Amino acid sequence: MNINFKGKRALVRVDFNVPVDKQFRITDDTRIQAALPTLRHILKEGGSIILMSHFGRPDEKLLPDGSIDYGRFTMKHLIPHLSEVLGVEVKFCEETTGEKASTMSAALLPGEVLMLENTRFHKEEKKGDVEFAKKLASLGDVYVNDAFGTAHRAHASTTTVAQYFDRDHKCFGYLMDAEVRNGSKVLKNPARPYVAIVGGAKVSDKILLLEKLLDSVDTLIIGGGMAYTFSKAMGGNIGTSLLESDRLETAVAIIKKAREKGVELLLPVDNVVADGFSNEANQKIAAMGEIPEGWMGLDIGPESIKTFTEAILESKTILWNGPMGVFEFSNFAKGTNAIADAVVRATSNGAFSLIGGGDSASAINKAGKADEVSFVSTGGGAMLEFLEGKELPGVKAILD
Repeated sequence: MNINFKGKRALVRVDFNVPVDKQFRITDDTRIQAALPTLRHILKEGGSIILMSHFGRPDEKLLPDGSIDYGRFTMKHLIPHLSEVLGVEVKFCEETTGEKASTMSAALLPGEVLMLENTRFHKEEKKGDVEFAKKLASLGDVYVNDAFGTAHRAHASTTTVAQYFDRDHKCFGYLMDAEVRNGSKVLKNPARPYVAIVGGAKVSDKILLLEKLLDSVDTLIIGGGMAYTFSKAMGGNIGTSLLESDRLETAVAIIKKAREKGVELLLPVDNVVADGFSNEANQKIAAMGEIPEGWMGLDIGPESIKTFTEAILESKTILWNGPMGVFEFSNFAKGTNAIADAVVRATSNGAFSLIGGGDSASAINKAGKADEVSFVSTGGGAMLEFLEGKELPGVKAILD
């Protein structure tokens, strides 16, 4: 960060949209931990911090009378844990903007931290409203965006607010900077061979990514639920496996483009199939394209694991976006865990590995191997759009 924070109030956009249980206890504080280096740096330099974040989707989960459930989505739930991990008593303001927010922000002393209320309690946030952003900007002397997970949204607190700070008074936080730098490594100048592993449920979610990757990768591995659409497109039997029937032509086009580009396209050759969608379902191994009626593919099989692992271990750059199966079920997590092991082994051999957020990040964290890969993105949707080559509004707003 290129700003001297001494004596300055830093308005910091973080992504503290963390999962909580029914008692509002945080179940995974990865996003909070990721922001701590930035926050500690500002405090160490003698600055104070005004935190902005959204939490949940209060505008989509309204109470029966149509009003916002303020009690469920208040940032106040996060204050005790944040105070503990930051080592500073974090103050809380029940407003996002307004007289109290202005008064509390102005009263901050060096080393103090204030959390504003949920930005999404205001409809102006998602609209990128100029007046709302102006009120937010008035609370701080400098603006720091460390919320990569929301960088693909042109919201007031992530994008519009930046226009009220000149280049000398706005910057990326350490997390945001690391996300952009590491994403750029695979996007712009990957060491070769470059392998991309793309999984997840739907082809439709990853079409742009797949097409972009075919212009740059040497090997493309496709697994997860989307693989069955490819299998069906090639004339295979997939039983009751996940299928996007409206994406069969897309799958054929991707197979054709891979051939034309000279990209090695690896699809599963076998699957772990089950007679029901549950962890306790009966299971067996079936060749890809030969899944019996009444059975569904929930993981890649042993031969697929072997083939995919060999390709990963031969690579110098690895992008992983999406699990190989229903890894939430322990009996169908073997394929995803095997890919995690292979990526870790390749990284230890000198490869650069980027885990592209979302379920891939959850999988590598669940396997306890996040520290053994090069970089784990905190922004699923944002990293996906970044790797598709799209310009992220939150990034552009800082660079302008």
